[in-house]
Amino acid sequence: MRQYISKFGILIGLTLGVSGMTAAESFPEAPISLVVNYGAGGATDVASRHLASGMEKYLSQPVVVVNKPGALGTMGPAFLARQKNDGYTYGLVTYSTVAIAPHLMNVPYTIDDFAFVAGFGRFRYGVAVRADSPYKSVQDLVTAAKKSNGLFFGAPSAPNNLAMFALAKVTGAKFEQILYKSGSETVTGLLSGQVDVIVQNPSDIIPQIKAGKLRMIASASPVRWPELPDVLTLKEQGFSVEIDSWLGVATPKGTPSSRVKVLEAAALAAMKDPQVDKNFKAIGIDPVGLTGAEYRKALEEGSKVMGKAIKEANLPRID
Repeated sequence: MRQYISKFGILIGLTLGVSGMTAAESFPEAPISLVVNYGAGGATDVASRHLASGMEKYLSQPVVVVNKPGALGTMGPAFLARQKNDGYTYGLVTYSTVAIAPHLMNVPYTIDDFAFVAGFGRFRYGVAVRADSPYKSVQDLVTAAKKSNGLFFGAPSAPNNLAMFALAKVTGAKFEQILYKSGSETVTGLLSGQVDVIVQNPSDIIPQIKAGKLRMIASASPVRWPELPDVLTLKEQGFSVEIDSWLGVATPKGTPSSRVKVLEAAALAAMKDPQVDKNFKAIGIDPVGLTGAEYRKALEEGSKVMGKAIKEANLPRID
């Protein structure tokens, strides 16, 4: 523990003051639970485990991952909000579960039910077609969707599907969604010819591109992909469309601020760890380091943006 204090004493002293240092010196004294809102093995779960392993180095205590999947990722935050607010349980409260899900379904929590610890990851989204597809560009897709009765696209949920709905809105093209349960099922749907185009993450797309089965024609994110730097974003191709999504962690509201700060310092330090950085990039999630306050602000702003986008796309509620 004294080793931990020596590493973070200056930071915690600045943010907590003398009284906060007393709490920091005695926390944590036991293992901590990290609630993950998706099942084991998925990109969110793997990224969370990389974060946990990095934080363990600085907390000098084990971080035990507890998976609570279900209800489009909202079961985890719902469970977290009901836990004891002593700092020994924190969990994933993601962009999709706070900025998107409440616009589509009833959820038993609000953003005010959490004390945010940090933002630690950013997803990227790409528009992909089969390698033998006649559509070589986004403009090809739009032109074909206008001339025919429309094209089918695959996506498991928002925000993936919002990219195509937004593209339809700004171009007048018709795109109809086929709903899948996961990214892997979505890719299978594209490869089997069930759909013409998909919007998915690097972990779903990159292996198929390397195998010569898929071709990415645009980044739907605000940035290009480092793995495919020559592929332009939708905006760079003249379409005013982009989607974004983040990963972050929080504790139940009422958790002592001194303990939240200890967790925040450990999370931010973990995201500067070269091995953690390497692990994140290997699964196609961009490592980031947002303070709890910065992450909450991103969620608040995202909720406004996504609420408007969902309304304009006329997506039905699924309550």
